[in-house]
Order: sequence, then C-alpha cells, then structure tokens
Amino acid sequence: MMQNMDSNLSNAKNKFGNSRAVTDQNVLIVGGGHVGLSFALLLAHHGIASTLLEKMGYPTISPNDDSNRSHYLDSRNTALSRRTVQIYQEIGLWDELQSHACRIDAVQISEQGSFGRAQLNKDEEKVESFGQVMENAWLGRKLLLAAQQEPLIALIDHANVTAVAQQNDMVTLSFSYYGKEEHVQQLQASVLVACDGRDSTVRQLLNIGTTTYDYQQTAIVGVVETDKPHEHVAIERFSPAGPLAVLPLTDPDGDGNDEYQTGYRRSVVWVCPTGEETKYLEDDAHFLQTLQQAFGERAGTFVTAGRRGAYPLTRVLTDKQVDGRCVVMGNAAHTLHPVAGQGFNLCMRDAHVLAQMMSTQVLKGADIGDTQLLKRYEKARQTDQKRVIRFCDAVVHGFTHPNPAIKLARNVALVAFDKLPNIKPLIANYAMGLKS
Repeated sequence: MMQNMDSNLSNAKNKFGNSRAVTDQNVLIVGGGHVGLSFALLLAHHGIASTLLEKMGYPTISPNDDSNRSHYLDSRNTALSRRTVQIYQEIGLWDELQSHACRIDAVQISEQGSFGRAQLNKDEEKVESFGQVMENAWLGRKLLLAAQQEPLIALIDHANVTAVAQQNDMVTLSFSYYGKEEHVQQLQASVLVACDGRDSTVRQLLNIGTTTYDYQQTAIVGVVETDKPHEHVAIERFSPAGPLAVLPLTDPDGDGNDEYQTGYRRSVVWVCPTGEETKYLEDDAHFLQTLQQAFGERAGTFVTAGRRGAYPLTRVLTDKQVDGRCVVMGNAAHTLHPVAGQGFNLCMRDAHVLAQMMSTQVLKGADIGDTQLLKRYEKARQTDQKRVIRFCDAVVHGFTHPNPAIKLARNVALVAFDKLPNIKPLIANYAMGLKS
C-alpha cells in the first residue's frame, strides 16, 4: 500500500497547524518491522514525513478487529525496558499497547546446582516496574495501525529494494514490487534509514561490511503454562543445558497490569547448543521435563507448552552505521544475543535519539540528512551500544564456561551483586535503559 506523500504532508499541516514543525523534508525507511514502524512514528511525532518500504505483505487490519489473543500459547514476546515504555508514552501509543503488557516487578538470577543467586525488587529500587513483557503480534498490530492512521507515514509493502544512489542533497532508492521485477520505481528523500534486519539488503548495497560471531547456539522461543502464578517475576536461570529466561505474561483475556490477574502464562527463551534444538521443538514432554529440571519448583510445575520456534544465534555488528545520507539501524546495525533481553530496547534508544536530532535540525531549518549530523548521531550512540554489547557477551560467555574456577567466580559475583550496596541500582538502571 502506498499513500501520496504530497497529499499526506498537506493533510498533516492542516491537521497539526503550528503544534509541531512539519517539514517538507522526508525520510525513506527500509524495513517495516517493529523498529522501522516505531522510528516512522517517532519521526511523525516530530513532524517529519517518511515513506516506509517492507518486503513482506502487511496484513489487512482495522481498529475494530477482535483484540483477543487467538493463539495464546503460540507467540513470540518482547521484554520492553522502562525506557522503551517511556518512548512509547512520549508518542502517545502506550495506552493502546498496555492491555497486552505484563509488568516485571522482580528479577531472579541463579545458576542450577550452585550457591550464587540474586534478586532485584521494584520496591527496593523504588520504580514502578523493571519493564513490560508483550506479545510481538500485539505490538506489531498496534504499530501498524498507528502508522496506517498517521498522515505523515506512507507505507509500501511487497517492495524489493534493488539499488541505492546518493547525491549531494538527496538519496535515491530503486525498488520493484515482488512479482513485477521488470517495473523498477524510484523514490528520493533527504535521508535513508535501513531497518531491514540482520541480513540487511540496504547495508549490502552500500557495501558496508560486518563483523560476525557465531555463538553456536540456538534459541528456543515459545510460551508455557505453569500451575503456579508468576506474580510478575522474571527468572534468569543458567543450567548445564543452556541459559534460560522465563518472563511473566498476561492472562489469555486479562490485563497484565491488573494486580488481581492470576498469571499462569510465561514466555520462555531457552538457549541450547546448535544441533540439539530438534528434541526441544518436537517433543513437548521432553521440553517441559528439561525446564522442570533446570528450575526445580521455583516456577511451579510446567504443565503446557505451545508451539516453539528455533533461531540460530549470531552476533552481527556493522562496520559503520552511517554512509553519506544513509543510516543503518536496528538489527541491521547490531544483532545481539537475546539472553539479557537488550537488543530491541537498544534499537529503540537509537531510533529515539536520531528522531530527536532530526527534529532539532528541522527547528533550525537545517538539512536532516546532513552527513555531519548523522555522524554525530553515530558517535553519540557508541557508548550505550558498546556497553550493551559487552554486557551481553559477558553474560553469555561467563555463565556458559565450564571451568570450575570461573563457575566459582561468577557465583561469588552473584552473591556480591545481591548483598553489596549501590551495585543493584546501577545495574538496574542499565537494564531498564535509563543510563545511556
């Protein structure tokens, strides 16, 4: 679907008047997943028009569609940090999202068969929650609806990007619709932002290299039910079979932030050595038994498992995130290990900073695609990105190393983290995305 940008821009100016600085400059976004849609909505919040191209076809949905969970044991989920929640609040979208979000009040960290354990509690840290867990299907549905209703966003799906060319004052993108490859079309804009995933087509067309690392692990992702309520507790558990995260989820037809909800659904991310995933995917009983052995009774009895997906884990870091008037963002810029749940939240902080910097340019009457501006964005995000990347890798390698001395050290570190003053607030703020 493609909307006419000139018409959209005129409608936006009529709608918003002087309430926000609507500009004639616009942005091309490639990749209409959660990051691409969120970035387009952030830009629109600042009065900046965008055209978003997605290679897949968008589903037909409307605001009146049934919002009940149709596959409540068959969905992927995302842990949204407090900072990510704040960003969605800023653009007025959180009220639409929160009914399918389940807050995290506490985080428990432990290793199977070891003495080290630690816990973060929202009351001790004086926060409303550490974040929220949301079904990807619901998040995507609401982001798409918001984008469809926003005059400053034009959506094009079934789009196959074929070339990128840069000029002094603009960037030109060539694409065709799938099935009509012979009919190449072109779009021009002040800046191009690639949010098209780990195997980014735009990144390859720009000849931007990457540094990759194969963890030789596969993430098994799904939803389970237990006979014990989750009580809004997230559990990070490290076992000989691999690291495991179990997060609280909403009831099938309840509000995840209702203090009276029962809460027996949990999102599971189980990381196993690549090659062992089949037995966890095909055999529900074996999967549930493995979870039970790893957890003991702290989560109750695992009674039901939904359909699961397997995702090979590879760290992909782009060699640079800015090339002329082009920016690489999201998983196209940094694909991380999911064990600490930081990947999407890091992408959202990137998107938020770039949208703000472009807004400042608009207010000054300056070029939003100016290479020096984009380079400043790249530099501004380095500290946060590097810290998160180091943290994720430290957790992965530190808790999977079999050396007894390293095992002892990490358990001592867990005890120290739990007992020493001033450490918890620092780590909690980083995990919530409040320190960048």
